[in-house]
Amino acid sequence: MLRGCLRAALLALFLGVAFPALLVGPQPVLAQSGSQNAAPDYEEWREVAARTERLIDGALTSDSILADLRAELVAFRARFLAAQDANASRIATVREQIAALGPPPEGDAAEAPELAARRAELSEQLSTLQAPGIAAQEAFRRADGLIRQIDTTLRERQAEALLTLWPSPLNPVNWVSAADSIWGTTFTFGTQIAGSLEDPARMREFRSNLPVVILLVLLSGFVLLRGREWIERLVTRLLDEGGARRSKRLLAQVMSITQIIVPVAAVFGLSLAIETTSLFGEIGSALTGAMVFAGLGYFTARWAGRQMFPVYESTDSPLKLPPPRRREGRLMANLVGLFLGVFYLGRAYIDPALQTDAANAVISFPLMVLAGVVLFRLGALLSLHFKLNVADENETRFFDRVIGILGKLAMAIGLGAPIFAAVGYVQAAQALLFPAITSLGLITALIFLTQLVGDLYDSVTNRGPDDPDALIPALINFGLVVLSLPVFALLWGVRVAELLEVWQVLREGFTLGETRIAPGHILSFIIVFSIGYLITRMMQGALGSTVLPKTRIDKGGQKAIISGTGYLGIFIAGLVAISMAGIDLSGLAIVAGALSVGIGFGLQNIVSNFISGVILLIERPVAEGDWIEVGGTMGTVRAISVRSTRIETFDRTDVIVPNADLISGTVTNWTRYNSLGRIMVPVGVAYGTDTRKVERILKEIGDAQPLALLDPEPVVHFVNFGADALEFELRLVLSDVAFGLAVRTEIRHQIAQRFQEEGIEIPFAQRDIWLRNPEALRGDSPQPEAPAPREQSGPTAMRRDEISVSDGDSGDDGDADGGR
Repeated sequence: MLRGCLRAALLALFLGVAFPALLVGPQPVLAQSGSQNAAPDYEEWREVAARTERLIDGALTSDSILADLRAELVAFRARFLAAQDANASRIATVREQIAALGPPPEGDAAEAPELAARRAELSEQLSTLQAPGIAAQEAFRRADGLIRQIDTTLRERQAEALLTLWPSPLNPVNWVSAADSIWGTTFTFGTQIAGSLEDPARMREFRSNLPVVILLVLLSGFVLLRGREWIERLVTRLLDEGGARRSKRLLAQVMSITQIIVPVAAVFGLSLAIETTSLFGEIGSALTGAMVFAGLGYFTARWAGRQMFPVYESTDSPLKLPPPRRREGRLMANLVGLFLGVFYLGRAYIDPALQTDAANAVISFPLMVLAGVVLFRLGALLSLHFKLNVADENETRFFDRVIGILGKLAMAIGLGAPIFAAVGYVQAAQALLFPAITSLGLITALIFLTQLVGDLYDSVTNRGPDDPDALIPALINFGLVVLSLPVFALLWGVRVAELLEVWQVLREGFTLGETRIAPGHILSFIIVFSIGYLITRMMQGALGSTVLPKTRIDKGGQKAIISGTGYLGIFIAGLVAISMAGIDLSGLAIVAGALSVGIGFGLQNIVSNFISGVILLIERPVAEGDWIEVGGTMGTVRAISVRSTRIETFDRTDVIVPNADLISGTVTNWTRYNSLGRIMVPVGVAYGTDTRKVERILKEIGDAQPLALLDPEPVVHFVNFGADALEFELRLVLSDVAFGLAVRTEIRHQIAQRFQEEGIEIPFAQRDIWLRNPEALRGDSPQPEAPAPREQSGPTAMRRDEISVSDGDSGDDGDADGGR
């Protein structure tokens, strides 16, 4: 008994608040793993299957018998799953041999006798090789169906038990039954103690073990009274002095776990001392075993309360609550631990299986009411945290929203569970209340682990508090949350066998076409592809840093080679990974063909851009660093990816252009093969200006530009007699067209300066506008018509309002640079 208690206590220390559901977890796995390697015995299997079908149909078959049958069926199913791949390599070889013979002749055509004989022989071999796999598949389906039938039966019984209406604990008639159960158990306990005291052998054993008992009691009592207090003071001091120092807070978090380990060890010492006396009988032995679980529940809840509702204010506290509310939270957590301890001790003292439903309902009802009140208050504190954060922050974190939802659920369960119990649905109330409490404890453990991972990562990497959040701790924390989901499922009544069934389904995989894909295949694919991807990146790095810089290939060509190597390496890594994973692509041909039609329509633009990106990398009409103009966008090419090209405009903005536009559209590349480029500077002079003089001045200005080429030399053209000016154009070729705007600016400055020195006028547009009826625009009443004037030899006199409008620049192309 002592050995069993020790084993249970050590296991409970590792499992924490989830230990009741996990104690039986590994047993089916061991049974399964131990029988996988044996060959299927189909005669034995048929007997087991027939017996299972008879017992399933029987209404009196107990749950324990069904659970044993299920474990036996799981072992058989594992053997059948392994046997399905029997002779797989040999079958593939024979199929290739048959395919090598060619298709059989159609119609009345005869086949060569030796080919026909060989085809028949290979077909017979193929049938023989496929027989074990087909038999295993049939047996696997039968075993799987029986397992699902047992699971359905057990779930129906579990639901029926939860919905069973017990006698109401509020009915005074049922109180008598509860009092009889308590009195009967107490009387039996007293009788066992009295019998031990009257037994001389027991008393001799007690006297011989008395020094050990006294020593265990003293040590355990000292640890419980003083050790726990010292540890809490030390942890609080480290948290208070540490401040923003990650190392001290990390040490404090690690040491806080001793707030559970040390007191539970002391409780175990007390239970061992009581068990060593040998005076308390069977009920006493059950109580001493339950003491460890009760102590674990209490001290874990106390520790969880100090984690969620710390004594001192801290920026890293999970819940942002004022000090009075945190104090209330710690009190509620202590009460939760107390109720858990009383629950475990009560079930050990009064075995529910030996009592009536009325007695069980009355005995458990007060504890459920108190636990419901405490759970309701904890839910209110969680909801208060959410409300305070919504009021203080503009954007609510996902964690705060989850806490708010959990708070509302806790309040609903804390209020509804006692009502269900009062009506008589005691089992349903227990199935809601206690899993909700232990789930809050598990959530606290997850929060503690996530903080521990973050502090450990910060200590290793020396990350400061102002640095952005790191990705690695986030991924680890996400993995912890995913791993905790099965534990939550166990807490809420999901059987271990059902979780193992989910794993079995994943292990079996799924069928796509004629190919079965299992998690092992996916894992092999990921590992091999990751290795190939790393090798590809290493090759790209070696090419970019060692090989290509020593060649005469330009920078754009080097990047094109590096990108092409990456795409080719990833493609080869994918093919090798698929081959190593054992995935038969020929079986997926039909499925891939069906999917390719829909994918082709949905992704045709993406595929077009991808192919265009490959063409750009091969033909290289555009390279990084080129100055191009495409679709009204002008700028410098900064990056060419497989889908798009990034262009940085002269406004320092990035424009993402699909690669298909660069292939199918018109692209002007100013600097692809050389940096030469011609610029034109138009200028207008007033009518009456000496045109030869203007041409000479402009020629001198063009020849004086340091970036202008001498061959071809700058030229000046008299291009047109404009409406307002005599139009000239200075044309010159620059050695670097990228400085075209700066050269134009300098030329215009020099033109303005020289024209001013030479007295040459640069005209501006001016117009005279005549209005025939200005009174209509002013809103005046119409004037009576004057008598027609006599004919005169001079011009006709007329009334006018003259408005002169002067435009310094009436057009973008300089057409208005002239006089009247």
